[in-house]
Amino acid sequence: METIGNIKIDDTFYLGRDLYSDGAIEDELLEIVRTYAPSEYERVIRERKDWAILYHLSANRENIVDWMENDKEASVLEVGAGCGAITGKLAEKYGKVTCIDLSRRRSLINAYRHREKPNIEIKLGNYKDVSGALDEKYDIITLIGVFEYAAGYMGTEKPYEDFLISLKRHLKPNGKILMAIENKFGLKYWAGCVEDHRQTMYEGIEGYWNTKNVRTFTKEGLERIVNKSGCVIEKFYYPYPDYKFPMSIYSDEYLPQIGELNNNFNNFDAARLLTFDEAKVFDTVIEENQFPAFSNSFFIIVKEGSKQ
Repeated sequence: METIGNIKIDDTFYLGRDLYSDGAIEDELLEIVRTYAPSEYERVIRERKDWAILYHLSANRENIVDWMENDKEASVLEVGAGCGAITGKLAEKYGKVTCIDLSRRRSLINAYRHREKPNIEIKLGNYKDVSGALDEKYDIITLIGVFEYAAGYMGTEKPYEDFLISLKRHLKPNGKILMAIENKFGLKYWAGCVEDHRQTMYEGIEGYWNTKNVRTFTKEGLERIVNKSGCVIEKFYYPYPDYKFPMSIYSDEYLPQIGELNNNFNNFDAARLLTFDEAKVFDTVIEENQFPAFSNSFFIIVKEGSKQ
């Protein structure tokens, strides 16, 4: 057990090495969060001009949950908390946040940047190991950029269904799972952006023929997996331009209008092609009532129950 400020890090299930890392940049991130206050992160991002620093420390990452209602009585299990991009916002909105992450170094970054907050705890280790020792149930479980890695968490024949079945055991009655994930058929991938996890073009829309341990899904594909797990999708939302840096969050009741989707060049981490004008194609997609199928990302609310 390690304590940093107000935060306790439980390493009972830590295997002694970090199995997931962005490399040496994480040492720089740790130095930043030890040295600078959160209010200074945006200045540091501008000065250092590094994608990983932008990605992990930008306050815009919090937009994916910032719009949701506050509930100081609610408890949250944040699976795959990483460097804490949304942990602080969850701690502001809810009463207690329990983080699970594989990486000690990332968990240290999370702890140092949020060390003043009194309602965060971090559990180190693989979800499958840590979850077996959880002795409470939660109102909310978050999977922000995590579900696509379920094969690595679970190691079963049906890892995505099994992951959700496992998560259900840790939900309180009427509890909800909040999931953010890329859309395999997102328009940016047809237009020449690389697949986020493999950094190769067309990997997802070609069916991940060369990839084993990561998957993203279409809207219908997610619905099938969720339903097979004994859950149902209560609501689909469509973060734009994606869930990582969402500037707008649409829903089936509030879809984008023609001319709104012009912010299509936030591909900071890798080179890309530009096979067509995404803004014009988005206008066509909107006109044909197909935006949900081609949204670059999804944010879904999952609850236990069967599809009626």
